[in-house]
Amino acid sequence: MAGSVNLIDLGRQLSRWVNSGNLIQLRRGLYALSERYQKTPPHPFLVANRLKRASYVSLQSALEYYGLIPEYVPSVTSITTGRPEILSNPLGTYIYRHVKNGLFFGYQIIDLGDQQTAFVALPEKALLDLLYLTPNSDNPDYLRELRLQNIKNLNLRFLSELATQSKSPKLLRITRRILSLLKDIEKS
Repeated sequence: MAGSVNLIDLGRQLSRWVNSGNLIQLRRGLYALSERYQKTPPHPFLVANRLKRASYVSLQSALEYYGLIPEYVPSVTSITTGRPEILSNPLGTYIYRHVKNGLFFGYQIIDLGDQQTAFVALPEKALLDLLYLTPNSDNPDYLRELRLQNIKNLNLRFLSELATQSKSPKLLRITRRILSLLKDIEKS
């Protein structure tokens, strides 16, 4: 019985700290120090990884991080094999997109500075994740609308290898179109 009383007391104390502004509740059971107590603010990618453990940052968030798209991306989008969801808290909005277990690969741990790290898709995998999860993304017009930049930073052979590893007919088809589109761009 004493153990449950301690948990109740702990819950009350956490509630008091949140109400007084000392802590920020990110989700049930997960807290961050409020800004005035932080030596270093948590990087949004780190927060995204902590909000949902089995996830990695991908899609537009990773593509922007690598400088492959020109747009600013206000929320952090991650891939998970768990259920999809959108979580919002005082630190931002975090979107989790579901993929089957066979597509949960192609990420690495990135040093974000200030002793912070996060799991982030490799550039090629971030592109494939986006194309896989976007309806009609195999349309050549959609590929042009992406406005990919710094394409020289993409390893096209590795992109093809990842598409093959995915065993997704859609990704194999899209990869062929991307390679053809990039050749056309190089010619012009």
